[in-house]
Amino acid sequence: MTAWLNRAVWPEVPAAGALVLVPVGSTEQHGPHLPLTTDTVIARAVAERVAARLPGQALVAPAIAFGDSGEHAGFPGTISIGHEALRLVLIETMRSLALWAGRAVFVNGHGGNTRTLDDAVATLRAEGHHVAWTPCVFPGDAHAGRSETSVMLHLAPGEVRLADAAAGDTRPLAALMPQLVRSGVRSVAPNGVLGDPAGAGEREGRALLDALVDDTVRRVTAFTPDHRGRLG
Repeated sequence: MTAWLNRAVWPEVPAAGALVLVPVGSTEQHGPHLPLTTDTVIARAVAERVAARLPGQALVAPAIAFGDSGEHAGFPGTISIGHEALRLVLIETMRSLALWAGRAVFVNGHGGNTRTLDDAVATLRAEGHHVAWTPCVFPGDAHAGRSETSVMLHLAPGEVRLADAAAGDTRPLAALMPQLVRSGVRSVAPNGVLGDPAGAGEREGRALLDALVDDTVRRVTAFTPDHRGRLG
């Protein structure tokens, strides 16, 4: 059967014991050159590749495409459902999955969802659910820079407007965080880019994605969540 739940019919789905990977992304600006769906595309791709490499049966759920993206609210196109709504979506998703799935892992593509995932997964684990989460993190720029642009050139080159790519604020994220929290991304980077996409390429993106998938396979296979439910 297909690993994708949205392509399956119900008699194909195991009644108990399956591992389900749930991509969690966002719909938010990614500069003038990357699509609003970037985080969701990446989370879905990681989940699909990980599921294909895991022993036994692993299924990939439809992605949760709206996240906690309030820091990007100054840009048209961004849709954020915020912390509380996302928390409830994650909790109710797992409670429903638990009726037939053995374990679930949320594969998160958006850094702004971190606090919500920590909160929701800790709650779910306290209820006795076998659930954890893992991030999709690349080295390099924080948002819409060289790393993300390279990965998207690998995954969805037709959706990357490379001619429009431009550097934004290139300071380290730690230096930007106080103002980001206070006033949002637009206050530090009017074009929405935190980093510099210059030099991005498909080959680099493929290597970055392969490394992330390798690491995620290791994390999911070991399945040793910390107190927040993050896979280590």
